[in-house]
Amino acid sequence: MNQNISVSQKRNRKNFRKFIIFTLLIGLIIFLFYSFFSNGNKNIKENMITSSNTVPVKKSDTSVEVAVTGDIMCHSTNFKQAYDPNTKTYDFSSVFSQVKDYISSADISIGNLETTFAGESRGYSGYPTFNSPAALGNDLLDIGIDVISTANNHSLDKGYTGLVNTLDELDKIGLSHNGTYRSAEEQNTILYKDVNGIKFAFLSFSYGTNGIPVPSGKEYCINLIDKNLIKKQLQIAKQGNPDVICVNMHWGLEYKTKQNSEQEDLANFLFKNGADLIFGSHPHVLQPMEKREITLDDGTKKDGFVVYSLGNFMSGQIIPETRNSIVLKLKLTKNGETGKIKIDSYDYIPTYMLDTNTIGSNKYKILDIRKNISEYESGSKNISSDLYTKLKFSLKTIETLMGPKMDFSNTSNE
Repeated sequence: MNQNISVSQKRNRKNFRKFIIFTLLIGLIIFLFYSFFSNGNKNIKENMITSSNTVPVKKSDTSVEVAVTGDIMCHSTNFKQAYDPNTKTYDFSSVFSQVKDYISSADISIGNLETTFAGESRGYSGYPTFNSPAALGNDLLDIGIDVISTANNHSLDKGYTGLVNTLDELDKIGLSHNGTYRSAEEQNTILYKDVNGIKFAFLSFSYGTNGIPVPSGKEYCINLIDKNLIKKQLQIAKQGNPDVICVNMHWGLEYKTKQNSEQEDLANFLFKNGADLIFGSHPHVLQPMEKREITLDDGTKKDGFVVYSLGNFMSGQIIPETRNSIVLKLKLTKNGETGKIKIDSYDYIPTYMLDTNTIGSNKYKILDIRKNISEYESGSKNISSDLYTKLKFSLKTIETLMGPKMDFSNTSNE
């Protein structure tokens, strides 16, 4: 009997141990499951709190300053004064010394080349068929010009080969160009420039070529003003997703200080089809400028700017109004969040093309009108009283025609 009790007790003790082990295992599993679930919820809650407290980083706005000049012409008197008989080379740098900083300090600078670089073998010449030393291009690059429009009524002054040679010389110099082309493929290849994160596209068109026929089969060599071509080129330009489309227009009537209805109609057409900035040339005198709010067909609005004519930046013309010009300064800002472009302001530096009527390298100089007036009134005698009077008159003429500088930076850019 004692033996049977002993066996029973052993069996009970064994079962009790199994029960204890089983209970501990169940408890451990429950503890681990609860710990995992609890920590998981805690992590989820912490992540939710962290996410809800994160402040999105706002993308910064980007701004650029654009400088634009008028017609860069080169009459025979211009290249003759630039010639150095000792070195047998041409140097135009002294002509630009007073305005160089205004152009080089801009983020991007644009000009209109109204001459050809057909080569010395063709003979350098002025009006009516221009052919200038390519050294002029080097000096334009030196003062900060980045982009040159080549579509104008003098593009074919030395024929198709002269047009092609001009482009070849500009490529050697390193000056970007648009408006005339060596092939159909090149015509449909849009010039783009990325400036401080703002992408610019450049187009250029001319009303004609002074009656010189465009070579048959080479109609691609110059962008002539035709609404179908303009619309096509704007559509191609938009495929590159530029932020700003700049268009140089060689249009209007010579020596008229007000734009005509054709210019206004073309400006409206350009804005409607995607242009943002329009820079006019050809009249050889200044014409008004304005900032606009453009409403597109889909109802969206955008800023637009047009200057109908920038006059002559450099020339040998003698009509008084043809000596007045400006270096235009535009400030644009791209909204970092929306990508929308806003015209913050525009200003200009009035200039005067001085002809000293002397022989030699100092015959021509582009004067900073305000600077010379200010220095004369401060006692400097760097200019004569007669020139001071002329500059005062020119300044009044320019400011009356072009208006005051404008600042729109406090308006919304959403």
